[in-house]
Amino acid sequence: MYRNNKVAVVIPALNEEESIGKVLEEVPGYVDQLIVADNGSTDNTISIANSFGAIVTSEPIKGYGAACLKGLGKVNKDTDIIVFLDGDYSDHPNEMGLLLDQIVYHDFEVVIGSRMLKPESKSVLTPVARFGNWLSTKLITLFWGTKYTDLGPFRAIKWKSFQALQMEDKNFGWTVELQIKAAKIKLASTEVPVSYRSRLGHSKISGTISGSLKAGCKILYLIFRELLKK
Repeated sequence: MYRNNKVAVVIPALNEEESIGKVLEEVPGYVDQLIVADNGSTDNTISIANSFGAIVTSEPIKGYGAACLKGLGKVNKDTDIIVFLDGDYSDHPNEMGLLLDQIVYHDFEVVIGSRMLKPESKSVLTPVARFGNWLSTKLITLFWGTKYTDLGPFRAIKWKSFQALQMEDKNFGWTVELQIKAAKIKLASTEVPVSYRSRLGHSKISGTISGSLKAGCKILYLIFRELLKK
């Protein structure tokens, strides 16, 4: 529990045996629920997660969003705050309090850990990722008025607020869908600078040209789909 708030952490993972133990080891002890949503790993990801006492749930349908949705199915009803972070050790779990403080002390509903606000973190991202973040967040600001700088995976949101978003995307568009829908219903949102490092293991998205193109197209598709919705 963090300042009288129950916290659940959801970590989508796919073949992260090199990193998942390091991630779980650095998750702060105040976290009430630690959920690893395995997305069909064929390595030792599941057994390592189990050894750390995490709640492990499996989603065979491939997709970042699909894994997140599956993990959310394990969240206790009395949870106050949900935190998402990646299982590749690129995020710094020990900085979780930076995000939670914005909810606990400043009553924000959505907090994005921005890599773009910290020069040393920004430099780790590929040029394609930096451009994609810039374009996507500029379009969100233009269309819905909420200013973001990043679509970073490290994020916290009030559980009740999250439920109002009715998330649907099952792959590359999960992060941008969350931010767009939060902007559309005027949830109080902010960003905090967070540390970032090169991931361990092979990237499923930015590590390949095809993955980067698919992710970019899906993100733009979601932005304009939401714009055209009534």
